Amino acid sequence: MKIKSFLAKPYASIVHSRIRKGMSTAVNDQQAILQQLLKAGSRTLYGKDHKLNEVKTYEEYKNAIPIRDYEAFRPYIDKIKEGQQNILWKGKPMYFAKTSGTTSGVKYIPISKDSISNHIDTARNALLCYMAESGNTSFADGKMIFLSGSPVLERISGIPTGRLSGIVNHFIPGYLRGNQLPSYETNCIEDWEEKLGKIVDETINKDMTLISGIPPWMQMYFDWLSQRSEGKKIKELFPNLQVLVHGGVNFEPYKAKLLESLGGPIDTVETFPASEGFFAFQDTLDKEGLLLNTNSGIFFEFIPAGEIFNENPTRLSLADVKVGENYALIVNSNAGLWGYNIGDTVRFVSTDPYRIVVTGRIKHYISAFGEHVIGEEVEHAILEAAKENNTRIIEFTVAPMIQTTGELPYHEWLVEFEEAPANLEGFSKSVDNYLRQKNIYYNDLITGGILQPLKIRALKRHAFIEYMKSLGKLGGQNKVPRLSNDRNIADAMQPWL
Repeated sequence: MKIKSFLAKPYASIVHSRIRKGMSTAVNDQQAILQQLLKAGSRTLYGKDHKLNEVKTYEEYKNAIPIRDYEAFRPYIDKIKEGQQNILWKGKPMYFAKTSGTTSGVKYIPISKDSISNHIDTARNALLCYMAESGNTSFADGKMIFLSGSPVLERISGIPTGRLSGIVNHFIPGYLRGNQLPSYETNCIEDWEEKLGKIVDETINKDMTLISGIPPWMQMYFDWLSQRSEGKKIKELFPNLQVLVHGGVNFEPYKAKLLESLGGPIDTVETFPASEGFFAFQDTLDKEGLLLNTNSGIFFEFIPAGEIFNENPTRLSLADVKVGENYALIVNSNAGLWGYNIGDTVRFVSTDPYRIVVTGRIKHYISAFGEHVIGEEVEHAILEAAKENNTRIIEFTVAPMIQTTGELPYHEWLVEFEEAPANLEGFSKSVDNYLRQKNIYYNDLITGGILQPLKIRALKRHAFIEYMKSLGKLGGQNKVPRLSNDRNIADAMQPWL
């Protein structure tokens, strides 16, 4: 055992014990965080506009603070970008995390001196919990790759600004710098394909023990490695590879192909990071869900997903959530976010401790006919059908087909297959049946003769890579929406049919 893995073992045990202790104090910790936020926030422009100094309880907080998305927050963000201080949080942000919004264009999410530890420490804690649970610390001695955005930052009113993964890259501790790949120079390359080629050059002959990234871009990295090595499996190239750390999208639709590329099973650690905060992480190897990060500067609220667009939706604190319900996730944080709707939906699988699964995006759904089909449902349907039909999916997206000639409308699925099913019509029926079992409204529309069963159209290989490339969104933290309530993505994909 080398020095890094040797020292990691007792440290992992200490942190793991502290996290387990925090499981029993989650509700009290949330109440304490709310009071801390109120105290600091009352001295900001936002706090004065909303009279936070008069707020004492959560009920009063709900009356004082509206639910807002980025567009409603933009006037405050613009003041910060103009150089003003004490707007959403004390002083000026330490960073702006720059992210692409579907409706707001580029978004600038503040990260404060108080909130940066949420991003850094939670990533560390996820790995330390894995070490404590598995007993495996040896990967700390090998090479690790983080498929991230460029660490090169621009400045807006003196505030360093860039992709979250690029910002976090500046905080990798010195004792891991020697383990980290790719090189800083390669990481700074903006063009994803050029960057990926350099990453393959730098890693193909190294002793890789950990790989981290968003699953579709991790798969692209594996494909390039395989091509470069004349078809070798990843674990043939990296026999000491032990851990995949993933987040950003649901892992299940990518899991089968990733494992096939690897050539064998591997331990995985799932995380739930976002520019607005690091919300949850996998803390155990044998329980479903991700442990909610309840003592890290974020006060969470939960709105029943069906009410998110209501004028006065029900707002719940952690103490009032229920297992099995689908909630829109609302954050209030020491980065200066107040009643902020991040756009994700979650479902609790446990309240002792508080563990969640991410079920989709609020804006990624289909309800053109009142069915309100969500991401979790379409992913379940296609995964079960793939198992049943012995086929594998690379990527897919779904859109309503409303304008038809002489036939009922339907859901159109554009699917890129790793192995296309022998009977595409039969596969489509299987997906449709699973979706009808999962969503009663969709089933009623089929049985009521309002919709016809879904139709699947197979796409050419690399269709989604080419589509993302055409948008300038290849690699990094960019993801293909699985669901749309319009045909913008589906129509743009026509060249790859």
